[in-house]
Amino acid sequence: MSNIYILFMVVFLYRAIRKLKRITSKFFSQLGCFYVLKANGVEFSSFKSTGIPYVNVFSGGKMFIGKKLSIHNTIDGNPIGTYQKCTFVVYPNCSIEIGNNVGISQTALIAMANIKILNNVKIGGGTCIYTSDFHSLNAEIRRSKEDLQQRKTAPVTIGNDVFIGAHCIILKGVSIGDNSIIGAGSVVTKSIPSGEIWAGNPAHFIKKI
Repeated sequence: MSNIYILFMVVFLYRAIRKLKRITSKFFSQLGCFYVLKANGVEFSSFKSTGIPYVNVFSGGKMFIGKKLSIHNTIDGNPIGTYQKCTFVVYPNCSIEIGNNVGISQTALIAMANIKILNNVKIGGGTCIYTSDFHSLNAEIRRSKEDLQQRKTAPVTIGNDVFIGAHCIILKGVSIGDNSIIGAGSVVTKSIPSGEIWAGNPAHFIKKI
C-alpha cells in the first residue's frame, strides 16, 4: 500500500468524521437548547443554536425570545468568542427580552434589572451585559453582609439594528440608540444616541454614521 493511498484514506476519513460531527452536533445543539429554554420557562418563537447555552431564570424572572434568534455557544459557531458559551441569568422580578432576527455569540446577559434587546441586533463574541455593579464601592460594606443587599441596579436597552463588536462590556443603566455601532473591546458606561459609532475604555464618540 503506497504512502499516497494511505494519505488519501486519512484525509477522506477525517473529512467524513468532521462532517458527521457537524451534523450530529447541530441536532443535539438544537435539542439541548430547546430543553434548557423550556425547563427555564423561556417563551420563544424560533432559534438556531450551535452548542447549548447556560440559562438560569430564577422564580419570578421572565425571559422572552422573538423570531430567528441565532445563538453561538462554541468555537465552531464563532471562533472569536473561543470556548465560552452564552449565559442568560434572570433574577426575580427581572426580565430579558430579545427581539426578532438577533445574533448573539458567546455573550453573558446578567439581568438583576431588565435587559431589552430590540430587532436585528448583532452582538459579538465574548460580550457581557451587566445591570448591576455587583458589589459596593465602599470597602466596609463589601466586607459586610449588606454588600449584596445594597448593590445598585439599572436596566439596559439595546436599540434596533445595533452592532456590538466582540469582547465589549455594557454596564448598568446604558441605553444604545438605533443603528449605532460599538467598537470591539469597548466598555460602555453611559447611554449612546442613535446612529453613532463609539469605542474605547471608557467608550467615547467616534463619528456619526
